[in-house]
Amino acid sequence: MRKSSKVLSLLIQLMVIAYLLIIPGCQQKTCTNETTQSQDSLVDAEQRIKDLGIQLHAPAPAVANYIPAVRTGNLVFLSGHGPYRPGSGYMTGKVGRDVGLEEAREAARITAIDLLSSLKAEIGDLNKVTKIVKVLGVVNCDPSFTDQPKVINGCSDLLESIFGKKIGKHARAAIGITSLYSDIPVEIEMIVEVKD
Repeated sequence: MRKSSKVLSLLIQLMVIAYLLIIPGCQQKTCTNETTQSQDSLVDAEQRIKDLGIQLHAPAPAVANYIPAVRTGNLVFLSGHGPYRPGSGYMTGKVGRDVGLEEAREAARITAIDLLSSLKAEIGDLNKVTKIVKVLGVVNCDPSFTDQPKVINGCSDLLESIFGKKIGKHARAAIGITSLYSDIPVEIEMIVEVKD
């Protein structure tokens, strides 16, 4: 009886030691995750844009009968935008023939800046963005070109670097077609959730 009592006592001691060693680690991990999420949600998008040296501009003029952005409730639907550079117009060229992969990624990045310019014009402050919901990227490419997702990463990577993973990571499609208006290399549209 005394032997089983010692064994029971030893087991209880081991359980207490295990509890003392494991629980603080779990609490620290939870705390770290909460801190990361908290920091991510505190991203100042407007300041981040300045830090990256990005200059937003007046929305590019529509090329047909539509408007750049429509808000309904807490969602903003952004029309298809292209790689517009104020003062020099749209980038042009077919990806895989006239435009290489890196240049096409840059075109997608410029398009993201154009999208954000229209979004800011619509909502006034990019810190109102609570989620980049969906991006649809269309690549004007040679039929043999198959790296459309890598091209649209130029847009997605910029959105994530501005808004952080929690807000900036989004659902997405990247497709290739054989032509776009004015022979631009990419066209991207976006759905964004915003707060009042």
